[in-house]
Amino acid sequence: MINLSAMRSLDFTSLLLFSAIFRVILIIYGEWQDAHMEVNYTDVDYLVFSDAASLMASGDSPYKRTTYRYSPLLAFLLIPNSLIHRSWGKFIFSASDLLVGYFIHFILQQRKVPRKLCNYCVMTWLFNPFTFTIGTRGNCEPVVCAMILWIIICLMKGNLLQSAFWYGLIVHFRIYPIIYAIPIVLVLDPNFFPSDRKPILKNWTAAQAERLNDGNCLCSLHNLLKCIFTRKRLMFGLVSAAVFFLFTGLSYYLYGWEFLHEALLYHLTRTDPRHNFSIYFYHIYLHYGYDISVVEKLISFLPQFMVQLVLIFCFAKDLPFCLFAQTVAFVAFNKVITAQYFVWFFCLLPLILPWSKMKLKWDGMLCILSWMGAQVHWLMWGYLLEFKGKNVFLELWVASLVFHAANVFILTLVIRHHRFSSFFLGLEDVKSKNVAKLE
Repeated sequence: MINLSAMRSLDFTSLLLFSAIFRVILIIYGEWQDAHMEVNYTDVDYLVFSDAASLMASGDSPYKRTTYRYSPLLAFLLIPNSLIHRSWGKFIFSASDLLVGYFIHFILQQRKVPRKLCNYCVMTWLFNPFTFTIGTRGNCEPVVCAMILWIIICLMKGNLLQSAFWYGLIVHFRIYPIIYAIPIVLVLDPNFFPSDRKPILKNWTAAQAERLNDGNCLCSLHNLLKCIFTRKRLMFGLVSAAVFFLFTGLSYYLYGWEFLHEALLYHLTRTDPRHNFSIYFYHIYLHYGYDISVVEKLISFLPQFMVQLVLIFCFAKDLPFCLFAQTVAFVAFNKVITAQYFVWFFCLLPLILPWSKMKLKWDGMLCILSWMGAQVHWLMWGYLLEFKGKNVFLELWVASLVFHAANVFILTLVIRHHRFSSFFLGLEDVKSKNVAKLE
């Protein structure tokens, strides 16, 4: 067990070093478990990645491997699995996992979060069982998380071209970050990104909180429509789109329709009859094999889309919180939900914790127990279905509804306890700050 009391006195470098050693041990242990136990430690997706990489290394299409539904860049990244060692990818993903921890620390430090609080927040990522097992079992999500945080850092530094390049690349690599396009465009407001200087971050203070009123949504929408075609917004949109289409076009040139269907179009019309956390799984299971039009498949995105718009236009100025709330809602309302999707919002959670009024002893523990309890309840029925062969599809669907309700409840609680704060200082705030310094 991890001794939390001892870790409280550790500095960030020690935390990172301990995390790295811990992940190496898990990777080595995973190799032993795979060789000696009936249940493998390695994620089945990692075997798919490795097979696709092996095909690419031999000059074949990675899409000859059934169920490989990712960018060819991922297979290219794992070619050394065949040449060096089969655990190469696990080390790459775990290194990305550590990089996420470093980026979290950097972002919080830049916003003047106290060092002790900053380390606690980083620990919620580095020592979260969901996160350190994802990379060491061979899942690629830490790479995506690291790139998302790097985009935030690029925006913080005013490196618009870099942020646009990486955003275009990550949307090609993993399609779901497309949901972040509107909040990023909104935050590129001339009030925060003037043409004559870099943006200035709004620092953390213990009592800081901005009033969220009903006009904020309309104000954001009004600002977007009024000055949507600013130079920086156009630059970000054009560069990110160019990068996305460049990598997508190159992949299409190399692998044709197979790539387009498996890596992109499949995710838009996906119907997975296997049991998962989604509230849609039972409906999909009952209607699997029937002819369902593309329009009907896309209708399921409507609730997801509406919730996204509400969250974006309410919270876009508080960019990290907006991205976190969006991601939780996106996963909760998705047609397919697997455990790896939880990592998408876990990497953003540490960025909002310093601005939360929620106490761990009461509301915080309620959130943790609600989420874990709903998940364990679902897993119990999933075990009876998958390993015992019992017909508990209806009970499992009810468990999915309970898990969905838990996610919505927790997100509502997090929003209520959050101290809303603009990510960047507006022009008026900068002027007021300068006047205060002069006085």
